[in-house]
Amino acid sequence: MIIQLKSNIEPDQKEAIIKKVHSFKYEANEVSTQKGTYLIGIGTNEFDIRQIGNMPGIEDIHIVSDSYKLVSRKWKVKPTTIDLGDGVTIGRDSLAIMAGPCSIEGEEQIVETIQHLKDNGITMMRGGVYKPRSSPYAFRGMGIDGLKIWHKHASAAGIKIITEVMQVSQIEPMLDFVDIFQVGARNTQNFNLLDALGKVDKTVMIKRGISGTIDELLYSAEYVFSGGNEKLILCERGIRTYEKASRNTLDLNAIPILKEKTHLPVIADPSHGIGIRRHVEPMALASIMAGADGIIYETHSIPYKAFSDGQQTLDFRESAQLCKKMRAAYNLLSSF
Repeated sequence: MIIQLKSNIEPDQKEAIIKKVHSFKYEANEVSTQKGTYLIGIGTNEFDIRQIGNMPGIEDIHIVSDSYKLVSRKWKVKPTTIDLGDGVTIGRDSLAIMAGPCSIEGEEQIVETIQHLKDNGITMMRGGVYKPRSSPYAFRGMGIDGLKIWHKHASAAGIKIITEVMQVSQIEPMLDFVDIFQVGARNTQNFNLLDALGKVDKTVMIKRGISGTIDELLYSAEYVFSGGNEKLILCERGIRTYEKASRNTLDLNAIPILKEKTHLPVIADPSHGIGIRRHVEPMALASIMAGADGIIYETHSIPYKAFSDGQQTLDFRESAQLCKKMRAAYNLLSSF
């Protein structure tokens, strides 16, 4: 059960509502976010919501049977749209495109990538300044100094930044230089990190775990939402299966299933999903036709010189071509 409280609710009204919830043998968990205050009722007893729905101080009440309450579509029929400011939105009625290198490598690379994005009407740049690498000897990013250089050029060009945060201690120093915090596949169940991101007023994109189920991804999002942050995006980035022909298996099934289960925007990552440059384009287009709200992919001026993930990274010509095709696919789908 989700009870939306009125913004002007009186303390005694709230206390009366909580007492009523307890009378049904339900727990009452209060959640305050940027957009409202909710009471999450946890219990199994059946009752008539009319017994509580007309109490003073209640904006609305919803019965939600899913274990994940706040991210469920059962209480919020209209899909959530994330507004990053300056006309940049993610969600309903638009195709969000996020592109950039796997790793931020230096100022020259930042400048040339931003120019490529502007030339192709892309307003969000992805890139890693902290890189979780399987090998301890691989390039692990430029850190906060690289992020500050990136932010200087991106903000001047009107480009929003999405980058990965790997641990709680990184959040505060990154906060002023990031538009979207990305939670990578390896950290999807880092609950300390998710709790901390629930306390910031900044958009968070959670990638599906390498072997994670759809429900586990939704539970991760519930952690952030219940912590107070409802600016959330989900990302299908491929899962590890027994198949060796590709880096991962991009689960296109997950896109319509997530769209059915949650009101949150759903993004697809074909670069990590398949891990093979020549197949990124068809997987991106397939993701759009499956209902994705946006695509995040990797591009670099010279992929074979990229510090990481060059094998799945598009060059700028391929990236420009993909943008045209993605927008055409989205427009086609919207016309049906």
